Amino acid sequence: MSMLAPKSDADLLDLLRITGPLGVSELADAMEVTPTAVRQRLSRLLAGEAIQREAVRNGRGRPKHRYWLTDKGLRRTGSNFDDLAIALWGEVSQKGEPGQRRETLRRIARALAAGYASQIRGDTPAERMGSLAELLAQRRIPASVETNAEGTVLTEHACPYPKLAEQDEDVCTMERMMFSELLGQPVDLAECRVRGDTACRFQAS
Repeated sequence: MSMLAPKSDADLLDLLRITGPLGVSELADAMEVTPTAVRQRLSRLLAGEAIQREAVRNGRGRPKHRYWLTDKGLRRTGSNFDDLAIALWGEVSQKGEPGQRRETLRRIARALAAGYASQIRGDTPAERMGSLAELLAQRRIPASVETNAEGTVLTEHACPYPKLAEQDEDVCTMERMMFSELLGQPVDLAECRVRGDTACRFQAS
């Protein structure tokens, strides 16, 4: 194979994006490692729902498996929709009265929350925020959770939508709405990087 051997989970996901489904032996050859090392990496990616597999039978004996990306895995690869997102957001931001615009933001927030809701665990706000922080980490957005006298705070240490947020702070409003939907209670954006703060902090009372 002419491409460089994958050295990380992200490289392996990119390989599957380029080649399509592969088996363990094919992945081992491409990565220049042993099949055992490949299986360890695949087990981790399967647990994280970034890939899926299918058993393929060729005559007698144990079936072999082929692996390919899930939608979640595809989002972790080089697939980049930033330009499309910015263009679509521009269209949203230019249409309608303020009330209509806010309702559009709420619909976007609810649609995003619906896609993530099954991954949020816990009964208390702190537990659910912790689960949300784990979900953000899977999307390569570093986040932490702490509890203070006023409630539970989730801190995003990097912006999930840097290009959009630079152009329109309403994307931060949309994210706050989405977090409120996921947590099942109102969330305030206490601090925001767009406004000059060091991080974005979401407070659940």
